[in-house]
Amino acid sequence: MVEKSKNKEAVIEVNDLYKTFDEKKVLQGVSLKLFRGETMSILGRSGQGKSVMIKCIVRLITPEAGHIEVLGDEVLKLKDDELNKMRTRVGYLFQEGALYDSMTLAENLLFPLERNKKELSQAEMQELVESTLKSVDLLDDINKMPSELSGGMRKRAGLARTLVLQPEIILYDEPTTGLDPYTSRDINELIVRIQEIYNVSSMVVTHDMKCAKRVSDRIVILENGNFIARGTFDELVNHEDEIVRNYFM
Repeated sequence: MVEKSKNKEAVIEVNDLYKTFDEKKVLQGVSLKLFRGETMSILGRSGQGKSVMIKCIVRLITPEAGHIEVLGDEVLKLKDDELNKMRTRVGYLFQEGALYDSMTLAENLLFPLERNKKELSQAEMQELVESTLKSVDLLDDINKMPSELSGGMRKRAGLARTLVLQPEIILYDEPTTGLDPYTSRDINELIVRIQEIYNVSSMVVTHDMKCAKRVSDRIVILENGNFIARGTFDELVNHEDEIVRNYFM
């Protein structure tokens, strides 16, 4: 993919982020920037704090120290109502999709609209639900319950619920985990397509190298609480550090 960070407009800026759990130092001074319109992948072994970091960005987890700015807001200083408003601009795709099991697919998408887009009429909401489901190839499944969906369909449904609020940023937490290679490839292509259609800025936490290679403009590698390398896929494959190169073997 084309390097998009050259416009230098950061939509997420993290500086000196620290987080510890039960004396285990997970994040130790992490810093990064996500630029408008780009897709960045965060690689790292299990337990390195990849998911912790993106949860800190939307304050699902509160760090001990550091600075987080998202779309001009200082996240750690936001009051509850300000935080909720910011979160409508930042979509978060959980590993399991986090759908409401008692609601149909349509109802899962209507729920956040009714809470956050009260200015829309019911007809406008329904139109938005249908167009969003169409963008992830699930319009024909609009009246299905989550239990009737396959693993890949649940991932797409979770993404649709994220997209229905038309966020400027999407955070993906292990989007291909638990999927077969064919379905994983479909999800990778969908991430690329969504970026092109909606022009979102994306951060993808993954251990799937095929995913990172396909979707990323830039890749960062998290190891022992901090980033040890940053660059394009091709730059990191040929990195001088053997630890970095081992990720790509």
